[in-house]
Amino acid sequence: MTTALYSHPDCMRHEMGDWHPESPARLQAIADQLIASQLDAQLEYRQAPAAAVAAIARIHTDAAIALVRDNVPQALSGQSSYYPLDGDTSLNAFSWRAALAAAGAAVAATDAVIGGEVDNAFCSIRPPGHHARPTEPMGFCLFNNIAIAVRHALEVHGLDRVAIVDFDVHHGNGTEEAFANEPRVLMASFFQHPFYPYSGTDTGIANALNIPLPAGTAGAAVRQQIAEKWLLALHAYRPQMIFISAGFDAHREDDIGQMGLVEDDFAWITRQIMDVAKVHAGGRIVSCLEGGYNLPALGRSVAAHLQVLAGLS
Repeated sequence: MTTALYSHPDCMRHEMGDWHPESPARLQAIADQLIASQLDAQLEYRQAPAAAVAAIARIHTDAAIALVRDNVPQALSGQSSYYPLDGDTSLNAFSWRAALAAAGAAVAATDAVIGGEVDNAFCSIRPPGHHARPTEPMGFCLFNNIAIAVRHALEVHGLDRVAIVDFDVHHGNGTEEAFANEPRVLMASFFQHPFYPYSGTDTGIANALNIPLPAGTAGAAVRQQIAEKWLLALHAYRPQMIFISAGFDAHREDDIGQMGLVEDDFAWITRQIMDVAKVHAGGRIVSCLEGGYNLPALGRSVAAHLQVLAGLS
Protein backbone atom coordinates (compact mmCIF):
# COMPACT_ATOMS: atom_id res chain seq x y z
CA MET A 1 0.00 0.00 0.00
CA THR A 2 1.33 3.43 -0.98
CA THR A 3 0.37 6.51 1.01
CA ALA A 4 1.47 9.88 -0.33
CA LEU A 5 2.07 12.89 1.87
CA TYR A 6 1.59 16.22 0.10
CA SER A 7 2.91 19.48 1.48
CA HIS A 8 4.84 22.59 0.42
CA PRO A 9 7.28 24.98 2.15
CA ASP A 10 4.91 27.88 1.46
CA CYS A 11 2.42 26.32 3.88
CA MET A 12 4.93 27.11 6.63
CA ARG A 13 5.29 30.76 5.57
CA HIS A 14 1.71 31.82 6.17
CA GLU A 15 1.33 32.99 9.77
CA MET A 16 -0.97 35.30 11.68
CA GLY A 17 1.14 36.37 14.66
CA ASP A 18 3.10 34.68 17.43
CA TRP A 19 -0.03 34.49 19.59
CA HIS A 20 -2.10 32.64 17.00
CA PRO A 21 -2.72 28.89 17.55
CA GLU A 22 -2.90 28.20 13.80
CA SER A 23 0.84 28.50 13.38
CA PRO A 24 3.63 27.08 11.19
CA ALA A 25 4.75 25.05 14.21
CA ARG A 26 1.80 22.74 13.56
CA LEU A 27 3.36 21.34 10.39
CA GLN A 28 6.77 21.13 12.05
CA ALA A 29 5.26 19.12 14.91
CA ILE A 30 3.81 16.67 12.41
CA ALA A 31 7.07 16.34 10.51
CA ASP A 32 9.04 15.83 13.73
CA GLN A 33 6.66 13.12 14.97
CA LEU A 34 6.79 11.26 11.66
CA ILE A 35 10.57 11.18 11.91
CA ALA A 36 10.52 10.14 15.57
CA SER A 37 8.08 7.31 14.86
CA GLN A 38 10.01 6.29 11.70
CA LEU A 39 6.84 6.76 9.68
CA ASP A 40 8.54 9.20 7.34
CA ALA A 41 10.31 6.31 5.58
CA GLN A 42 6.97 4.59 4.93
CA LEU A 43 5.41 7.51 3.05
CA GLU A 44 5.88 8.88 -0.44
CA TYR A 45 6.58 12.60 -0.08
CA ARG A 46 5.31 14.84 -2.85
CA GLN A 47 5.59 18.62 -3.13
CA ALA A 48 2.24 20.21 -3.80
CA PRO A 49 1.77 22.32 -6.93
CA ALA A 50 -0.03 25.63 -6.74
CA ALA A 51 -3.72 25.26 -7.43
CA ALA A 52 -5.09 26.84 -10.57
CA VAL A 53 -7.39 29.74 -9.79
CA ALA A 54 -9.98 28.03 -11.99
CA ALA A 55 -10.02 25.07 -9.58
CA ILE A 56 -10.59 27.38 -6.61
CA ALA A 57 -13.32 29.20 -8.56
CA ARG A 58 -15.37 25.99 -8.75
CA ILE A 59 -16.10 26.62 -5.05
CA HIS A 60 -15.34 30.25 -4.30
CA THR A 61 -16.69 33.44 -5.82
CA ASP A 62 -14.42 35.86 -7.64
CA ALA A 63 -14.83 38.28 -4.74
CA ALA A 64 -13.72 35.67 -2.19
CA ILE A 65 -10.64 34.86 -4.26
CA ALA A 66 -9.81 38.54 -4.75
CA LEU A 67 -10.14 39.17 -1.03
CA VAL A 68 -7.15 36.89 -0.41
CA ARG A 69 -5.13 37.60 -3.56
CA ASP A 70 -5.48 41.37 -3.68
CA ASN A 71 -4.99 42.11 0.01
CA VAL A 72 -1.76 40.17 0.49
CA PRO A 73 0.42 43.08 -0.76
CA GLN A 74 -1.27 45.28 1.83
CA ALA A 75 -0.08 42.95 4.58
CA LEU A 76 3.34 44.61 4.49
CA SER A 77 2.17 48.17 3.95
CA GLY A 78 1.88 50.57 6.85
CA GLN A 79 2.84 49.59 10.38
CA SER A 80 1.39 46.09 10.56
CA SER A 81 2.68 42.93 8.87
CA TYR A 82 -0.84 41.51 8.79
CA TYR A 83 -4.07 42.27 6.98
CA PRO A 84 -7.08 41.21 9.09
CA LEU A 85 -9.96 39.46 7.34
CA ASP A 86 -11.93 38.78 10.52
CA GLY A 87 -11.20 38.54 14.22
CA ASP A 88 -9.54 35.13 13.80
CA THR A 89 -8.05 35.26 10.33
CA SER A 90 -5.33 37.43 8.83
CA LEU A 91 -3.05 37.54 5.81
CA ASN A 92 0.68 38.01 5.68
CA ALA A 93 2.91 38.41 2.65
CA PHE A 94 2.94 34.65 1.95
CA SER A 95 -0.73 33.85 2.53
CA TRP A 96 -1.80 33.79 -1.12
CA ARG A 97 1.00 31.38 -2.02
CA ALA A 98 0.24 29.21 1.00
CA ALA A 99 -3.45 29.08 0.12
CA LEU A 100 -2.62 28.06 -3.45
CA ALA A 101 -0.27 25.34 -2.17
CA ALA A 102 -2.84 23.99 0.30
CA ALA A 103 -5.59 23.78 -2.31
CA GLY A 104 -3.10 22.49 -4.87
CA ALA A 105 -2.08 19.66 -2.54
CA ALA A 106 -5.70 18.53 -2.23
CA VAL A 107 -6.26 18.64 -6.00
CA ALA A 108 -2.97 16.88 -6.82
CA ALA A 109 -3.68 14.20 -4.23
CA THR A 110 -7.09 13.65 -5.79
CA ASP A 111 -5.54 13.22 -9.23
CA ALA A 112 -2.92 10.80 -7.90
CA VAL A 113 -5.40 8.62 -6.03
CA ILE A 114 -7.96 8.51 -8.84
CA GLY A 115 -5.16 7.88 -11.34
CA GLY A 116 -3.93 4.90 -9.33
CA GLU A 117 -0.47 6.37 -8.65
CA VAL A 118 -0.99 5.93 -4.89
CA ASP A 119 -3.58 4.16 -2.76
CA ASN A 120 -4.41 7.14 -0.59
CA ALA A 121 -2.96 10.48 0.43
CA PHE A 122 -2.65 12.87 3.35
CA CYS A 123 -2.17 16.59 2.81
CA SER A 124 -0.11 18.19 5.57
CA ILE A 125 -1.20 21.70 4.75
CA ARG A 126 -2.19 25.04 6.14
CA PRO A 127 -4.11 27.25 6.13
CA PRO A 128 -6.92 24.80 6.88
CA GLY A 129 -10.13 25.00 4.91
CA HIS A 130 -13.43 23.66 6.20
CA HIS A 131 -14.74 26.97 7.59
CA ALA A 132 -14.05 28.90 4.38
CA ARG A 133 -17.40 29.76 2.84
CA PRO A 134 -17.91 30.08 -0.91
CA THR A 135 -18.20 33.84 -0.42
CA GLU A 136 -15.54 34.57 2.23
CA PRO A 137 -12.65 33.29 4.36
CA MET A 138 -13.55 32.38 7.93
CA GLY A 139 -12.17 30.82 11.10
CA PHE A 140 -8.44 30.49 10.22
CA CYS A 141 -9.41 29.26 6.72
CA LEU A 142 -8.80 31.06 3.41
CA PHE A 143 -9.97 28.56 0.76
CA ASN A 144 -11.86 25.33 1.35
CA ASN A 145 -9.27 22.74 0.38
CA ILE A 146 -11.50 19.69 0.76
CA ALA A 147 -14.40 21.29 -1.09
CA ILE A 148 -12.10 22.31 -3.96
CA ALA A 149 -10.77 18.75 -4.22
CA VAL A 150 -14.25 17.22 -4.10
CA ARG A 151 -15.53 19.53 -6.83
CA HIS A 152 -12.47 18.58 -8.88
CA ALA A 153 -13.32 14.89 -8.44
CA LEU A 154 -16.90 15.52 -9.53
CA GLU A 155 -16.36 17.88 -12.44
CA VAL A 156 -12.97 16.82 -13.82
CA HIS A 157 -12.98 13.10 -13.05
CA GLY A 158 -16.73 12.57 -13.36
CA LEU A 159 -17.38 10.80 -10.07
CA ASP A 160 -21.04 10.42 -9.15
CA ARG A 161 -20.91 9.66 -5.43
CA VAL A 162 -18.33 11.19 -3.10
CA ALA A 163 -18.34 11.17 0.70
CA ILE A 164 -16.79 13.79 2.97
CA VAL A 165 -16.01 12.77 6.54
CA ASP A 166 -15.14 15.58 8.96
CA PHE A 167 -13.94 14.79 12.48
CA ASP A 168 -12.72 18.24 13.51
CA VAL A 169 -14.00 19.53 16.87
CA HIS A 170 -15.71 22.36 14.95
CA HIS A 171 -18.48 21.92 12.39
CA GLY A 172 -17.29 22.33 8.80
CA ASN A 173 -19.81 25.01 7.92
CA GLY A 174 -18.04 26.12 4.73
CA THR A 175 -17.99 22.60 3.30
CA GLU A 176 -21.62 22.08 4.17
CA GLU A 177 -22.58 25.35 2.51
CA ALA A 178 -20.63 24.44 -0.63
CA PHE A 179 -22.45 21.12 -1.08
CA ALA A 180 -25.80 21.57 0.65
CA ASN A 181 -28.36 19.26 -0.98
CA GLU A 182 -25.89 18.15 -3.66
CA PRO A 183 -26.89 14.51 -4.33
CA ARG A 184 -23.40 13.59 -5.53
CA VAL A 185 -21.95 14.32 -2.09
CA LEU A 186 -22.68 12.79 1.31
CA MET A 187 -21.26 14.70 4.28
CA ALA A 188 -20.75 12.98 7.64
CA SER A 189 -19.39 14.81 10.65
CA PHE A 190 -19.32 15.00 14.41
CA PHE A 191 -18.42 18.14 16.33
CA GLN A 192 -18.73 19.78 19.72
CA HIS A 193 -22.03 21.64 20.16
CA PRO A 194 -22.82 24.34 21.08
CA PHE A 195 -19.50 25.65 19.82
CA TYR A 196 -18.00 27.77 17.05
CA PRO A 197 -19.22 28.27 14.32
CA TYR A 198 -22.62 27.50 15.90
CA SER A 199 -23.92 25.63 12.88
CA GLY A 200 -24.59 22.08 11.76
CA THR A 201 -27.90 21.44 13.46
CA ASP A 202 -30.07 22.43 10.48
CA THR A 203 -31.96 19.23 9.66
CA GLY A 204 -33.12 20.65 6.33
CA ILE A 205 -29.93 19.65 4.50
CA ALA A 206 -30.65 16.24 2.98
CA ASN A 207 -27.06 15.14 2.34
CA ALA A 208 -25.56 16.13 5.71
CA LEU A 209 -25.28 13.58 8.51
CA ASN A 210 -24.16 15.71 11.44
CA ILE A 211 -23.63 14.42 14.98
CA PRO A 212 -23.52 17.33 17.46
CA LEU A 213 -21.91 16.21 20.74
CA PRO A 214 -21.63 17.99 24.09
CA ALA A 215 -18.37 19.17 25.58
CA GLY A 216 -16.63 16.41 27.48
CA THR A 217 -17.62 13.64 25.06
CA ALA A 218 -14.91 10.98 25.01
CA GLY A 219 -13.90 8.36 22.49
CA ALA A 220 -16.25 5.55 23.46
CA ALA A 221 -19.32 7.70 22.88
CA VAL A 222 -17.94 9.01 19.58
CA ARG A 223 -17.23 5.46 18.38
CA GLN A 224 -20.76 4.37 19.23
CA GLN A 225 -22.28 7.28 17.29
CA ILE A 226 -20.08 6.55 14.27
CA ALA A 227 -20.94 2.85 14.32
CA GLU A 228 -24.67 3.49 14.64
CA LYS A 229 -24.99 6.43 12.23
CA TRP A 230 -22.03 7.17 9.95
CA LEU A 231 -21.18 3.66 8.90
CA LEU A 232 -24.73 2.66 8.00
CA ALA A 233 -25.16 5.79 5.90
CA LEU A 234 -21.78 5.50 4.20
CA HIS A 235 -22.32 1.87 3.22
CA ALA A 236 -25.81 2.67 1.92
CA TYR A 237 -24.43 5.56 -0.15
CA ARG A 238 -21.60 3.46 -1.69
CA PRO A 239 -19.14 6.33 -2.26
CA GLN A 240 -16.69 6.07 -5.13
CA MET A 241 -14.15 8.07 -3.10
CA ILE A 242 -13.87 9.42 0.44
CA PHE A 243 -12.40 12.76 1.46
CA ILE A 244 -11.47 13.41 5.10
CA SER A 245 -11.39 16.78 6.81
CA ALA A 246 -8.92 15.58 9.41
CA GLY A 247 -9.05 17.86 12.42
CA PHE A 248 -7.36 16.66 15.60
CA ASP A 249 -8.57 19.37 17.97
CA ALA A 250 -11.10 16.99 19.54
CA HIS A 251 -8.10 15.49 21.36
CA ARG A 252 -8.41 15.67 25.15
CA GLU A 253 -5.14 17.62 25.41
CA ASP A 254 -6.26 20.32 22.96
CA ASP A 255 -7.51 23.42 24.76
CA ILE A 256 -9.25 24.81 21.66
CA GLY A 257 -12.11 22.39 22.27
CA GLN A 258 -13.41 20.38 25.20
CA MET A 259 -13.77 16.87 23.82
CA GLY A 260 -11.93 13.78 25.04
CA LEU A 261 -10.52 11.82 22.11
CA VAL A 262 -7.04 10.25 22.08
CA GLU A 263 -4.78 8.87 19.37
CA ASP A 264 -6.39 5.43 19.42
CA ASP A 265 -9.76 7.02 18.67
CA PHE A 266 -8.44 8.77 15.57
CA ALA A 267 -6.84 5.51 14.45
CA TRP A 268 -10.14 3.66 14.98
CA ILE A 269 -12.10 6.29 13.04
CA THR A 270 -9.58 6.10 10.20
CA ARG A 271 -9.85 2.31 10.14
CA GLN A 272 -13.65 2.48 9.81
CA ILE A 273 -13.37 4.96 6.95
CA MET A 274 -10.80 2.75 5.22
CA ASP A 275 -13.08 -0.27 5.54
CA VAL A 276 -15.88 1.63 3.79
CA ALA A 277 -13.47 2.81 1.10
CA LYS A 278 -12.19 -0.72 0.49
CA VAL A 279 -15.71 -2.05 -0.04
CA HIS A 280 -17.06 0.71 -2.26
CA ALA A 281 -14.26 2.99 -3.49
CA GLY A 282 -11.29 0.80 -4.29
CA GLY A 283 -9.66 2.19 -1.14
CA ARG A 284 -9.53 5.72 -2.56
CA ILE A 285 -9.09 8.30 0.22
CA VAL A 286 -7.70 11.83 0.34
CA SER A 287 -7.28 13.32 3.81
CA CYS A 288 -6.52 16.99 4.48
CA LEU A 289 -5.34 18.52 7.74
CA GLU A 290 -7.81 20.85 9.40
CA GLY A 291 -7.50 21.68 13.11
CA GLY A 292 -5.28 20.47 15.93
CA TYR A 293 -3.43 23.01 18.08
CA ASN A 294 -1.77 21.17 20.96
CA LEU A 295 1.47 20.41 19.15
CA PRO A 296 2.47 17.11 20.81
CA ALA A 297 -1.08 15.75 20.58
CA LEU A 298 -1.34 16.88 16.97
CA GLY A 299 1.87 15.13 15.97
CA ARG A 300 0.90 11.89 17.69
CA SER A 301 -2.64 11.96 16.29
CA VAL A 302 -1.53 12.54 12.71
CA ALA A 303 0.98 9.71 13.09
CA ALA A 304 -1.80 7.40 14.30
CA HIS A 305 -3.98 8.47 11.35
CA LEU A 306 -1.16 7.86 8.88
CA GLN A 307 -0.18 4.49 10.35
CA VAL A 308 -3.66 3.25 9.50
CA LEU A 309 -3.78 4.89 6.07
CA ALA A 310 -0.43 3.29 5.23
CA GLY A 311 -1.61 -0.13 6.37
CA LEU A 312 0.89 -0.30 9.23
CA SER A 313 -1.59 -0.77 12.06
